[in-house]
Amino acid sequence: MTALPDRVPVAVVGGGQAGLAASWHLRRRGIEHVVLERATVAHDWLDRRWDAFTLVTPNFQCRLPGFAYDGDEPDGFMTREQVRAWLGRYRASFDPPVHEGVEVLGLRRTDDGFALRTSAGDLAAAQVVIATGGYHVPSVPAFAALLPASITQVHSADYRNPASLPDGAVLVVGSGQSGAQIAEDLHLAGRQVHLALGRAPRSARFYRGRDCIAWLEDMGVYDVTVQQHASGLAKRESTNHYMTGRNGGHDIDLRAFALAGMRLHGRLTGVVDGVLGVAPTMEGSLDHADSVMESIKDDIDAYIARAGLEAPTEARYRPVWRPAEEPATLDPGAEGISTVVWATGFRPDYRWVEVGVFDGSGHPTHRAGETDVPGLFLLGLPWLTTWGSGRFAGVARDAEHVVDRVATRVAVPA
Repeated sequence: MTALPDRVPVAVVGGGQAGLAASWHLRRRGIEHVVLERATVAHDWLDRRWDAFTLVTPNFQCRLPGFAYDGDEPDGFMTREQVRAWLGRYRASFDPPVHEGVEVLGLRRTDDGFALRTSAGDLAAAQVVIATGGYHVPSVPAFAALLPASITQVHSADYRNPASLPDGAVLVVGSGQSGAQIAEDLHLAGRQVHLALGRAPRSARFYRGRDCIAWLEDMGVYDVTVQQHASGLAKRESTNHYMTGRNGGHDIDLRAFALAGMRLHGRLTGVVDGVLGVAPTMEGSLDHADSVMESIKDDIDAYIARAGLEAPTEARYRPVWRPAEEPATLDPGAEGISTVVWATGFRPDYRWVEVGVFDGSGHPTHRAGETDVPGLFLLGLPWLTTWGSGRFAGVARDAEHVVDRVATRVAVPA
């Protein structure tokens, strides 16, 4: 890559799928730009995911601008290595102007646009697209510091495989997509697993002859905007449904894991003298997850009937296990727990953005990626516009919209 220019019409910050999608649209419109990536293109797919990771969304949903999934398993689920390789082929298909190893350290407004302070020098840009995603800094509860020093603590972003952890039982905290899948990974390896549940919903993998995601896509669920959703903007903070693409894809039934020896717990509340407090929320969390799954099936049933489609019928889920009690404490020492895996999500970190576009919780405010600051845009955030924004196909649509808005403010040479 050539040296960083002094000034460009558009700077895209972030070289993941969102940044590449923006670059594709900018190049198609003939808009000069650079893509600044602090590490290497799409590095997060390997650096922050465990060895057995697969996509939860089927491969047919991997549709970036000008480049759809090109493998022979459209209904399968790519591994992290396959995703990284696919994105590498996407990059090669149009050769975006990416500057790898360039970290943006500061962004501020100027009279004619923006000034970016980077690890490779200063850069001026008339417009900026921030495409760094929404998952920046691993988040763990403050009481993690009160656990005994003998317990190894890792965040889900740093978990790789069961063999990488010390011998002994493992406590996984959080039952979202990462927590549920990591708990399964450890369970399949024969480790004694404790899982502290949150309020994450779940979905069946398949229902009435198809992947549930295929049904939902046909139903237009991923096209519903955040403004149209009953929860409104609060939906941007919601947890995704847990299921897995491992071994061809299947449900994750935590009740079945409990029957097989996994120890389930309610929400952790703190640590006193090395012992974890546990709220009596386990049964409620399990019931909530199941109710969401069954409501999705209700919606699919209604869609099939409304559209007059032929589809096999299927018996509904019946809970295979219920807790006999909900202990108020969990003693890691007594249970032989050597490791805690915090699957407790991430928090945003926009400290480098010295522009007033944030709410009181540190999240950027925008409408469909456009901020109130002229020329400053966002891309790659969950629910940027729709539920589909968190998926490859949704990123493509969002990128087109954002670049359309960028194009209204830039003069393209004839």
